[in-house]
Amino acid sequence: MKFRVERDALADAVAWTAKSLPSRPSVPVLAGVMLRATDGSLEVSGFDYEVSSQVTVEIQSDSDGAALVSGRLLAEITKALPAKPVDIAAVGAHLELLCGSARFTLPTMPVEDYPSLPDMPASAGTVDAGAFATAVAQVAIAAGRDETLPMMTGVRLELNGGTLSMLATDRYRLALREIEWAPQDPHIDLHALAPARTLADTAKTLGPAGGEVTLALAQGGAGEGMIGFAGGTRRTTSRLLDGANYPPVRSLFPDTHNARATVSVAALAEVVKRVALVAERTTPVRLSFSEDGLVVEAGGSEDARASEAMDTVFTGEPLTIAFNPQYLLDGLAALGVPTAVLSFLDAFKPAVILPAADDGEVIPGYRYLIMPIRVAR
Repeated sequence: MKFRVERDALADAVAWTAKSLPSRPSVPVLAGVMLRATDGSLEVSGFDYEVSSQVTVEIQSDSDGAALVSGRLLAEITKALPAKPVDIAAVGAHLELLCGSARFTLPTMPVEDYPSLPDMPASAGTVDAGAFATAVAQVAIAAGRDETLPMMTGVRLELNGGTLSMLATDRYRLALREIEWAPQDPHIDLHALAPARTLADTAKTLGPAGGEVTLALAQGGAGEGMIGFAGGTRRTTSRLLDGANYPPVRSLFPDTHNARATVSVAALAEVVKRVALVAERTTPVRLSFSEDGLVVEAGGSEDARASEAMDTVFTGEPLTIAFNPQYLLDGLAALGVPTAVLSFLDAFKPAVILPAADDGEVIPGYRYLIMPIRVAR
């Protein structure tokens, strides 16, 4: 194998593929990135039996072949190379990289020991890449991080006709986003639970490229199924999480509200950040709403306290409610608009944060529910 490739294209391909590789693989070859040169194109791929990634790059090929090298080491090297074409050649049990006056020699691993990448499932439909990336980012923030509760670490995808819904929860907050997409079957009714981290990394990569993302999903996608995403020259697959007993979280969103506040997203975020400086990691911030406006308060150790008032448009009985400040900030940041509406039933029921137009009219499509924290008055 011998070929020449542009440095930026190689670095991007290797970095994206290596990102999903395990830090502690069960067998050494799973820490490798496969480079396969064929007919003027280079396939860079990685697979750990859970997630597979593959990207195709144009090259000037002298001879075809394949080589398996350490993915993370190759990513570090390609990122540090000078902005010049890279010549790569397989020489015996080594891979040689030459870029300008820089030369690297890397040991290779047996290609025959590397597992074959899984095939993409059948295409279920396509979705705008930018809209998909935005929606995933808005929902994935609410997914759990506790690996002992794998169901909570996923994003539930609901494919119902021309609507693609995404939900995620860590039991303390819940995010829901609905977008339009183009299904292969207009009567499709499927659901799947995809790992949130894999979904977020994939969407973040495919979104800036523009165009469309193909969503591939086997029929009856719950349980031990496979989901795939393809856009441009990149494709990735992932095993699904077992979502057979996923809780009916949509029912947590209240149908009515007793109080509502319209606030500036940027102003509230800045106030919460300042006031939370005195709060310890698990200490909530208290938000007191009334017709006079909003007062944000927090108390910390050694009698450290902070409070700040700000303007808001509030309707309903005066209300004091407390939240985890980071969860509140995450929800505000995900809205993507300057104005937010916070709706409440009472101080002990979940609150819902909604994006709104400048006139306070709620923009449909995204909802972020956050559980309050009970505090002593």
